Amino acid sequence: MTKDPFEEYIRHIEADKKEKSYAWQTAIGLQEVDGLKPSQYLISTAIKNIEGEISIDTAEQWISQYYEENPSLTGENRTEEADKVSVRIAKLLSEPAFSFNANQYLAIHKYLFKDIYSHAGQIRTYNITKKE
Repeated sequence: MTKDPFEEYIRHIEADKKEKSYAWQTAIGLQEVDGLKPSQYLISTAIKNIEGEISIDTAEQWISQYYEENPSLTGENRTEEADKVSVRIAKLLSEPAFSFNANQYLAIHKYLFKDIYSHAGQIRTYNITKKE
């Protein structure tokens, strides 16, 4: 396993950096559960956000722009999905009003997977159990 680029921030004294690090680490970890790896560009963008150089909204814009400007990377190893969904998860986790219930779950799914899957935000009628 490679060194976690967010580990040093989690031990950081500044609460804002610590909270942002947890959000990014969680977001990327959830992608890794599905076997998806984020790009180095996402990692460096996340670190800029943690350092306070850019906002989470700017990070989201940069990731979208990165794939618009590099269409050859689209679909490659599902990295685009990992990057876009990671930044969206980090953004959600950073919201002070974040809560989790059935309606919120569907709204979160739609938000995370918009423009990635046509079934985003819909309850599936088939089994999607994974062997993990």
